[in-house]
Amino acid sequence: MNINVKDGKILSYGNSFFNGVAPSLLSTEFHNVRPIHREYCEELTTELETQFSNFATLTQTEQVPMGSQKAVEFDEYAGPLTHLHYSNCQFHGLADEMASTKPQEVGDIGDMRPALLQFMVAATPKSDVVADILSKFDHHLEQMTISGLSHFAPDGEPAHFVINNVPDTVNPVKAHLAYIQVPTEDGSTALSVVWKFEVEMQDNWYEAAVSALSPHRIISVVDWASDASIPIPDHDTPKGPASYNVFAWGVNDPSEGNRTLQKENFDNLASPHGWHSLPFDNDPLYEGVKPRNEFYHNTSTTYGNNVFAQENWEGQNAYINNYRPEVGSPAVYDFNDEAMEVARSYINATVTQLFYTCNMIHDLYYRYGFTELTGNFQQYNFDKGGREGDAVIANAQDGSGFNNANFMTPPDGGNGRMRMYLWNTANPYRDGDFEAGIVIHEFSHGLSTRLTGGPLNSNCLGWGESGGMGEGWGDFLATSIRSTKNYSDYPMGAWAANRPGGIRNFPYSQDETVNPSTYKTLDKPGYWGVHAIGEVWAQMLWLVAQALIEEHGFSDSLYPPMPLENGTVPEGDFYRPAVGKKPLVPKHGNTLAVQLVINGMKLQPCQPSFFDARDAIILADQELTDGENFCTLWKSFSLRGLGTDADIVGRTPWGGGIRKDGVAVPSRCD
Repeated sequence: MNINVKDGKILSYGNSFFNGVAPSLLSTEFHNVRPIHREYCEELTTELETQFSNFATLTQTEQVPMGSQKAVEFDEYAGPLTHLHYSNCQFHGLADEMASTKPQEVGDIGDMRPALLQFMVAATPKSDVVADILSKFDHHLEQMTISGLSHFAPDGEPAHFVINNVPDTVNPVKAHLAYIQVPTEDGSTALSVVWKFEVEMQDNWYEAAVSALSPHRIISVVDWASDASIPIPDHDTPKGPASYNVFAWGVNDPSEGNRTLQKENFDNLASPHGWHSLPFDNDPLYEGVKPRNEFYHNTSTTYGNNVFAQENWEGQNAYINNYRPEVGSPAVYDFNDEAMEVARSYINATVTQLFYTCNMIHDLYYRYGFTELTGNFQQYNFDKGGREGDAVIANAQDGSGFNNANFMTPPDGGNGRMRMYLWNTANPYRDGDFEAGIVIHEFSHGLSTRLTGGPLNSNCLGWGESGGMGEGWGDFLATSIRSTKNYSDYPMGAWAANRPGGIRNFPYSQDETVNPSTYKTLDKPGYWGVHAIGEVWAQMLWLVAQALIEEHGFSDSLYPPMPLENGTVPEGDFYRPAVGKKPLVPKHGNTLAVQLVINGMKLQPCQPSFFDARDAIILADQELTDGENFCTLWKSFSLRGLGTDADIVGRTPWGGGIRKDGVAVPSRCD
């Protein structure tokens, strides 16, 4: 249950309680409940077939031989994707087959290893690993060792275990027994006893629920991935701001401008000690051992309290000793770009850009409310609450793929991990690290995942409309950050992908002939995936922002004024005059839109629908401005079918159902 309280008044709440009696852990009554997933699998199969059909067309129109590099790269992308999805859809049969050869006594739930191994068969994209597990099942069981996590005092939590030597994982797997709710064929909900696993692989970080009793079935899966040595630091003395030769904040990509020298954004609220300082005790390089009798240390590389930025050419999970650019004093990260045709030759410029962009995002979101207490990403939290030790691990030119990017968001206290890839859609290849919109989109997954449902729950935006909005918020925020006073339509990923229209179905636009998306669009073929769903949500938010801009004007900067030495924030031309102890209200339409969207993430329930997220934004305005934008917001949402009479019949957790566009608004807004 999530409850939002202000001044003793409950603003909103949501719950997902099971209204029934919990079964015994040894009971088989609820064990054989099979979740309804046929609709999802049928849509998934159709979508995968469409993807392969599109590639076949590509090979004909662009004359791409099936054995060419482009074809091999497509296979490397599509093969694991197809295996994972088909394995999940067909896993029940596999579970039954394996259980018949490796039976467990009913009630023997103490050993979670068979359930985990069967999950790995579905999760691994490597056919050789699958074959090895199936042919040497007992051998892998013997190799997997279990350790309990002990606590000095009882905490009422279920027993947690750590499993080592699990095939195709990069870290030990965490496990505990739990109940999980599953929909049944008669439309009701039942409980199933499961093992909950946290499985970290090279390109995915799963929380999986697998039935505790044999035959083991996968009940649910959430993927927390949303795709030189460090020099000895100098002593603990104040350092002046560093400088970086980068595409400045607001310049989305190389097609919009040139690199310029930018100063470190010292903000004593968001980054009190700058971007290159962190305590020895919180630095994974030292593992809690201070080499000097000091608290803080300053780094002379792209490594600090908010972000660890480095190359990852090998595409693996190591990062501490990966190469980073190092500078002396003064700290000027100025690297030429004379040889920008060979990616590794300009790695210093790339990592510098990624470090700069990620820190700018961190500081911006902090000022809009993504703070330590709400689960932001910092190694040290300055005794302000929340769990620390979770700076973003930002990998530039990651060697694990092409033409993409991803972000993994574990619960608060676990490092977010961003992977940025090269794009081979142009010659020379283009570097996604230089397209700010991609970096902002990925970082925004961490924002929305941590704020929705609370920072200790990373499972609220996994699929369906919820997962789609996770993508949509990233597109909206990236587009808002690059927008200017002179209105323009914007595509996503256009520069990196070398496609003027970008990688979405439509650019974001006020013109219905350019972007016709409405709520009903989600029922169309091809809109089962979270990215397509997200496009519709981002388009709605784009229209909301434009309506607020028309009402309140446009600010050339989304950054609030820098705080004064005493920590107070001046109003400047950014905020309305302060009223008592109420929070400051952004006075311009684009800054207000960003504030309402981020506040809305905190107010909505876990696994929100479009309706839930819309209502949360309207509630956020009620609390911030006493509802002065109530009608502006409703009219904006109704433009694309999310009015008061919008509806969905037969909604399913993964996004199914029949939708109806609604254009009505509350009577007071007629």
